[in-house]
Amino acid sequence: MEAYDELLRWAQDRGVVLHGIEPRLIPEKGVGMVATKPLKANERVLHVPTSALRTLETVKPKIKKNLPAGSTVHALLAADLALERPNSKYAPWTAIHPSRESVSRSLPLAWADPALHAYLPRPARTLLEKQQAKFARDWSAMQHLLSALSSSSSSKLKTDNNNKVSATVTQADFLYAWLLVNTRTFYHETRRTARLSRDDRMVLQPVADLFNHTSGDDSDGSDGCEVAFTPAGFSITADRAYAPGEEVCICYGRHSDDFLLVEYGFVLGGGSGPGARNRWDEVCLDDALLLNEGEDEYGYFDRDQREVLDQAGFLGNYRLDERAVCYRTQVALRLLVVGDVETWKRLVEEGEDGGEDVQRAVDQLLAKVLKRYLVKVEAIVEELGRTGIGGPCQREVLRARWKQISHLIRQTIERLSKV
Repeated sequence: MEAYDELLRWAQDRGVVLHGIEPRLIPEKGVGMVATKPLKANERVLHVPTSALRTLETVKPKIKKNLPAGSTVHALLAADLALERPNSKYAPWTAIHPSRESVSRSLPLAWADPALHAYLPRPARTLLEKQQAKFARDWSAMQHLLSALSSSSSSKLKTDNNNKVSATVTQADFLYAWLLVNTRTFYHETRRTARLSRDDRMVLQPVADLFNHTSGDDSDGSDGCEVAFTPAGFSITADRAYAPGEEVCICYGRHSDDFLLVEYGFVLGGGSGPGARNRWDEVCLDDALLLNEGEDEYGYFDRDQREVLDQAGFLGNYRLDERAVCYRTQVALRLLVVGDVETWKRLVEEGEDGGEDVQRAVDQLLAKVLKRYLVKVEAIVEELGRTGIGGPCQREVLRARWKQISHLIRQTIERLSKV
């Protein structure tokens, strides 16, 4: 933990204030923030002044000048990181960043064997495809910058007395920096960035990036410590009382484990035991209900029914969580149960479920759909246990994700059996 001690000294010299917390190694989780004394609800545990942030404003002028107009703040911050010298003024901070090996092992965008992407659940694959497009856009901007730097009088450009940047950066170098920005930035808004897209309102802040994500599984329903910013800086405030030695978390957002896997490289517990479940997790049922044309094994929606659902705005995006199956799924299944399109449209317009008999039939059909989908899910879990594709850690996180999906499906089937 010597590097973390050095980080704290460096941060405190820049006005960062910790109160009653410190970074510690947490079994099976890596480093996180832990209470060092009893903390009360609404007690501020961390303050990071604006002057300590890495922002659009702190990006080196040479980088801002030579990146194409309209480049994202993500690209600017990643370029700033990728071109940074080892002895820069930020060295104590960057020293505690996850290693390249850790990033490549955990984040799907960096997985060495892209064949493993086929095993991601549908929502995770969709997120990854969007992420790939964003990275390709920003890498193109970075190549433009590198070309401009390499054509200058020297391949090493002096930017100030403390920093030098090198114009030699590989795609792998930039991917590493890009993913550090993707996983460690906080939402932040100023008068200048308020004019930018929401995705461009991001900053890096020291020490605060050591907080782990809460599962939202506390018995009191807390969502992690409150993170807030003002023109003066960021503050993190305890959401409840904490005992000494207890981990103090923040919330990265109310995200499913598909999102957490692609964006942050981890999933929470598989649904058993204290602190193991993600109460914001959900399962996409599109693969269970919407088969591609020709794959009519289950015979749910024919082409005409799909068109009816599409025109009414109810085709796809079917979900379930630990509490219920979403309204969209209920409406779609009701079309199969009712049969008559006009009757179904009337029920949709009036917000009615068709009565107890119709709802009972919907529940029975849903149970049938889920039981059949469960067979497919468990086959994927078994296949991931046999395949040699990718690394062991990557296969295991995928197996864990599909086991979570299996658990939520089983939970729903059991609940339906009691209706």
